[in-house]
Amino acid sequence: FELKFSDNSYGFRPKRNAHQAIKKARQYMNEGYTWVVDIDLEKYFDTVNHDKLMSLIAREVKDKRVLKLIRAYLNSGVMINGVIVETDKGCPQGGPLSPLLSNIMLDVLDKELEERNHKFCRYADDNQLYVKTRKAAERVMKSITRFIEDKLKLKVNKRKSAIGRPWERKFLGFSFYTKQEEIRIRIHPRSIERVREKIRFITSRSNAWSMEFRYLKLRQLITGWVSYFRLADIKTKCQELDVWT
Repeated sequence: FELKFSDNSYGFRPKRNAHQAIKKARQYMNEGYTWVVDIDLEKYFDTVNHDKLMSLIAREVKDKRVLKLIRAYLNSGVMINGVIVETDKGCPQGGPLSPLLSNIMLDVLDKELEERNHKFCRYADDNQLYVKTRKAAERVMKSITRFIEDKLKLKVNKRKSAIGRPWERKFLGFSFYTKQEEIRIRIHPRSIERVREKIRFITSRSNAWSMEFRYLKLRQLITGWVSYFRLADIKTKCQELDVWT
């Protein structure tokens, strides 16, 4: 499957990551594709159609024993209030096979977008398309929503899906802004607020942690956060957080 996946797919794949997706998105924007079609799949991992997914897997996997095992994995059920409930749709979240199965299902969407010559970046079920005009964005939103719901039997979240300019939308925790006629990368305000909430929790005296443990948790948080968001213009935000903490 890996060899056949789209170059525009970046999530849960070897040697691919979120930073590559963000860089590619910025490239499209700087080429003039400055309208974003942001498509949100409603409860994606809970709504994957098993029959549709198995038919896609069977195109490449011919061993019936393997297919039977995958079907059993999908039907393994979830625990609700201590009781195992069998499922007829969805992928087990957190399961080792689920990321691959997710990409197999959504590769159908990738191929359709490529067939239509769309510019897009997908990371797992986070998907953005890039077009040049608002009219094109509205048209693409309608046609791709119809394809997803009719062909893949998935549900598009109409409330969260939207069209907009790059600086209005969030993608993988990042956003964009314009400086000297160039699209640049920034940290989305919601990502900043989330890290502040975590800092508040770590530094709160109500958790009764020792100063040593508090320092360790804070260092782990900041190190990981800076490592992930280093792609953005981060210096000013780090200075603001330093003052704030």
